[in-house]
Amino acid sequence: MTAATAGTAGTAGALNKKPKDRGGPWLSLLAWVIGILFVLPVLWMVLTSFYSEEDAATNPPAVFAPLTLDGYREFFSGGASPWPPLLNSLTASIVSTILVLLLCFPAAYALSIKPVRKWTDVLFFFLSTKMLPIVAGLLPLYLFAQQTGLLDNIWLLIVFYTSMNLPIAVWMMRSFLSEVPVEMLEAASVDGANLSRTLRSVIAPVVMPGIAATALICFIFSWNELLFARVLTATVAETAPVFLTGFVTSQGLFLAQLCAAAFVVSLPVLVAGFAAQDKLVQGLSLGSVK
Repeated sequence: MTAATAGTAGTAGALNKKPKDRGGPWLSLLAWVIGILFVLPVLWMVLTSFYSEEDAATNPPAVFAPLTLDGYREFFSGGASPWPPLLNSLTASIVSTILVLLLCFPAAYALSIKPVRKWTDVLFFFLSTKMLPIVAGLLPLYLFAQQTGLLDNIWLLIVFYTSMNLPIAVWMMRSFLSEVPVEMLEAASVDGANLSRTLRSVIAPVVMPGIAATALICFIFSWNELLFARVLTATVAETAPVFLTGFVTSQGLFLAQLCAAAFVVSLPVLVAGFAAQDKLVQGLSLGSVK
């Protein structure tokens, strides 16, 4: 009996023993290498922004060249002020992101929790709007803006950014709302909560990581958009990406100033991503596991 018990215990121990993860260290090393490769160009851009124009233009680059703040001084105190383009980008990105969230949240609810008729056709329609290249519709949009007197108007960009980001936001929010337990909605209905109260007080707190991820992605897409802003704006509604193109002139490329300007323009996105990194990871993985 004792031998049998010992044999059974040994068998159970062998079954419960976890196999060694031999590829763990190598996968970690590979992840670090890939991460460094992605970050290295950004670090090089930041380092170049502290060089003088002569040192930044050398080939091969002078890694140990003396550092200076001349690039940032020229950026902030040059001929054209960077503050209006930065404020225009901030306004267009924030307002369009808010509008996208206000529109995509009830739409995603209608396509996931309380699906409407032919909801698959609706989702395909949203997806089909992203299949047309933006440049293909640029001329009609420009003519429309010209005829209506909306050229060089920040509100026109807000409308375009909202419509541009709305399809992907609906798809993302639908995957997040699909994970909401039905029991919570039934309990809210029993307590007498109407639709707006259910969306605001029951569903929104549960999918807050998904809302944060959707908002951050829409903000990044709006902040980085160049084609619409380059064609439809001039001086009043000029955005930060359009302002960056001014550093490529007939006199040459001012590399140090361009790197300084690119780093300053990238700061809002970097700060927003760092502040919402935990919510972003939770949100992007919320709809991936059943």
